[in-house]
Amino acid sequence: MAPRLDKKSKVNSVPRRIGLTTPISRPLRICRGGSQTRPPAHAITPRLAALLLALCFALFAAPARSSEIKLPPEALQAMEKMYSGDPDGAIATLRGLEQSQPENPLPVLLEGEARWWKIYCSNLEIRYGMIDAWKRGKKPEDDAFFLLADRVIDLAHAQIAKSDTADMHFYAGMGFALKVRLEVLRGENRAVARAGVAARSEFLRALELDPQMPDATAGLGLYNYYVDSLSTAVKILRFFMGIPGGNRTEGIRQMQIGIDHGVVTPVEMRFHLARNLRTFDYQYERAIVVAQPLVERYPGNPIFQLLLGNLNTQMGRPEKAAQYFQAALKIADQPATADCCSACPSCPTCSARVREIAKTFLGSLRQ
Repeated sequence: MAPRLDKKSKVNSVPRRIGLTTPISRPLRICRGGSQTRPPAHAITPRLAALLLALCFALFAAPARSSEIKLPPEALQAMEKMYSGDPDGAIATLRGLEQSQPENPLPVLLEGEARWWKIYCSNLEIRYGMIDAWKRGKKPEDDAFFLLADRVIDLAHAQIAKSDTADMHFYAGMGFALKVRLEVLRGENRAVARAGVAARSEFLRALELDPQMPDATAGLGLYNYYVDSLSTAVKILRFFMGIPGGNRTEGIRQMQIGIDHGVVTPVEMRFHLARNLRTFDYQYERAIVVAQPLVERYPGNPIFQLLLGNLNTQMGRPEKAAQYFQAALKIADQPATADCCSACPSCPTCSARVREIAKTFLGSLRQ
């Protein structure tokens, strides 16, 4: 990319590029009688100078961003409800937006995010001293979630067919990312790889169209982190399957860009980064710094409270950890807490799972 020129250098460089030798600042000649002579054919008049100056600005000004994600008020309200621990309230808000904007993949994507939080919460358990949603196999209700993710992808691709924009590629990538999350939970490694590579391709195309798009950068960062965090055996399998590699350090940097500047992804990326720093890097203190703003902004979300409690337990701070587990228990005991698995009668509710985990940790901290 050409270096940015100041106004003077832009103007004076134009004559040389187009074959003119007379400087723009050359004055017009005035006859003794006061009449203005016609300038030589090669001279630049004030009008032409203004035209050339405008041309310079058009050629060298910073290119406009190809697309910027602008969230409608209903989407912002839904996101606030979702991250505050009310995914069902978020879905109710998004349904109206889906009806008023049937071709827009954004509300469908956000509904998928809300439904994922419900699935994640209902599958929380303790393994290796860490609270997370671990593998739980396939379930009949998974099909509805995959249909929702496919709908995001199809809507985005339909818009791309009309106009190739960065935001639509980002939405498509996030649709594939939804599939990745559930396939990980189901233990379907090949499906995880296929959806992950597809998501990566969409994020890369979004960044081709808009190199400064923070949300697409964050999505790519999540891929880079996870791929580089695979075990040695899985990395060898990745090589033979032709799956693009990643870089954990670069992935963290890219996720941080989403946290700091993203529109759709800041909360998701903050949660994923904190959880990954704990699970794969054992950097508990750093994970606490990343996760702390989640509890400060969304104190009513029991998942965030459990994460901070877990991290402080790992750091050997039982009193601090107990505060977070007690907060999670209080949230779970509230009558107004929505049933996180109302569409899945066979699943335990989010509240019941949070209550069980919080009591388990509180009991262990008292010993």
